[in-house]
Amino acid sequence: MKIEKLSIDGKKESIEVLDKIFSKKINKQLVSNVLYKTNSNIKGRKAKTKQKNEIIGSTSKIYAQKGTGNARHASRKAPIFVGGGVAHGPKGQNSYKKRKLNKSEKKQGLASLISEKKILNNLLILDDFKKEIKKTKEMNLILKKLNATNSLIILDNNSKNNISKSLRNIPNIKVSDINHFSAIDVVKYNKLIFTLTSVKELEKRYK
Repeated sequence: MKIEKLSIDGKKESIEVLDKIFSKKINKQLVSNVLYKTNSNIKGRKAKTKQKNEIIGSTSKIYAQKGTGNARHASRKAPIFVGGGVAHGPKGQNSYKKRKLNKSEKKQGLASLISEKKILNNLLILDDFKKEIKKTKEMNLILKKLNATNSLIILDNNSKNNISKSLRNIPNIKVSDINHFSAIDVVKYNKLIFTLTSVKELEKRYK
């Protein structure tokens, strides 16, 4: 299929791209699964409480089993006592298993999301940034002209070296490359921007 490519000056040119990435039938169930698994695998699960067996202290019985008229208790490590263990509390990062996300599932999910961005007119393909842009103010003006102030920008290596510093302090902008962006990133930002070389790199993975 053909799609418009923009220069930094706003000039339009038609280029050929792969249908299986930019014009794919949107599979909402697949996208939902990919987002769920990706989110489960990246979010931190660091909260940790001590179980009864992890509390340091005496294991001796508090008082006799019978004859006191009180409920039966063992040591003061039980969850019902102050300073005891916590019943059913969070168990830390290592207790949660990773949810398997295979390569095909990830690729097809991303293609569905990219195609959706295209349908919603939230996809831009730009020329590579061949000249270095040092000033954040200059880069911010370019993004405003493109109506892309809330964007995920996928750059090729040369473009990344030339403009990544000027994008660093602009809010609501994330810079990535073909190897490191995820479905979560695509959904999070309004616009999805590729450079021409990054599109070609992406297409190699789908051939």
